[in-house]
Amino acid sequence: MTKESEITLVDYGMANMLNVARAFRHCGAKVRVVEKAADASTSDRLVVPGVGAFEKSIRAVREKGFDDLIRRHAETGRPFLGVCVGMQMLFEASEEFGEHQGLGILPGRVVKVPAADTTGELQLVPHIGWSALVQPRTGRNWSDTLLSGHQSGMGSVYFVHSFAACPSEESDMLADCLYGGYRICAAVQRGNICATQFHPERSGEIGLSVIRRFLSL
Repeated sequence: MTKESEITLVDYGMANMLNVARAFRHCGAKVRVVEKAADASTSDRLVVPGVGAFEKSIRAVREKGFDDLIRRHAETGRPFLGVCVGMQMLFEASEEFGEHQGLGILPGRVVKVPAADTTGELQLVPHIGWSALVQPRTGRNWSDTLLSGHQSGMGSVYFVHSFAACPSEESDMLADCLYGGYRICAAVQRGNICATQFHPERSGEIGLSVIRRFLSL
């Protein structure tokens, strides 16, 4: 096992660590799970998964001191991956159950998935299930990104969420999915900072290829 395939998985008590760790190990990574920020200060690659409500997640991250760790890691240029709520926390604020401040690493807000589709018909929220990844309106090229090798609209990945990020900077947008006729941000990437609203660990071969790509950054 080479050092380049090591990851540090942040455990702040709000994620299914077993499935995430299993997926990374399946892709050849050496996984180190940490519950204290001090234990992750020298990590080569940092992964922050998450499930559940934004407010509880960000509070747990702050209580354990992982907020400063994540900011410092992002500033170093070392690879970072946020998954689901781990992606949402990167932004400035969330409106889930009130107004809550995020980490502010990326500009933008987290807003509710629309309860009606673009025709006005009610739709299921949370958005649960499989949706295809498509290029954002910017038409961003996926070469040399987390989605390198994928084709827009081909294959699906697994989502389970009621809120989604709305990045302020179009250049941060990597991929969308379509739900009820709306574009929902499915992935972002700014240099070393990568994040997915979908769950790579639950998304079959496409998800595993995303993990492998992250390990090669």
